Amino acid sequence: MRTAIRRNRAWPERRAGAARRGFAAVGIGALAALMAAGCGYHFAAEGSGLPPQAKTIYVERFSNRTRMTGINDVFMRYLADEIAIHKRLQIVDNESQADLVLSGDILFADQLPIAFNAASEPTLYTESVSADATLTDEHTHKVVWTSHGVSGTQNYPVVAGAAVTTSPYFLQQNMRSQDIARLTDIQVAQTQQATSESQMMQFLAQNLYTSMSEGF
Repeated sequence: MRTAIRRNRAWPERRAGAARRGFAAVGIGALAALMAAGCGYHFAAEGSGLPPQAKTIYVERFSNRTRMTGINDVFMRYLADEIAIHKRLQIVDNESQADLVLSGDILFADQLPIAFNAASEPTLYTESVSADATLTDEHTHKVVWTSHGVSGTQNYPVVAGAAVTTSPYFLQQNMRSQDIARLTDIQVAQTQQATSESQMMQFLAQNLYTSMSEGF
């Protein structure tokens, strides 16, 4: 039996991955460029790739093929929000009411250190998540779109000195430079990781919806 979107699950917190030793130190200037890399694309997504007669969509709960418990449930909330924002399709709770059915799998989720200080301690991490998805016409039972490896990526600092407080990533948060200066490295890592995970999921939902609605 298919299950509709659930919006109230929380993705459990997880610890940062172990540092990979032997890398060269990376300066603050290089960190700014790395932070800029953590973005998704978000076109207008007017829905030109969707069947013109389709008005409603049922979204199956994506399966989770990663080791991160609950990541699929968190993604469903962001995907539902993204579909609602564009107003091209109305989400329905019953498959029998839908013109289209979207299904998929969260395939991959990982976290790796990408920048280090002079002591080979990680200062910056990158998080990535990817998914496969299929859109089916519920009336003809034909697949109208499928995509493999749609992804979302975000970078985040784990020490105060690595936080580029003038970057767009940082300015989207509620903190300011004077706030982060008062935090311990553990607090910096926790707050930045939480923000990173949220933005990463948003990017994945944006990228998946854009690909689906434009047919590429």
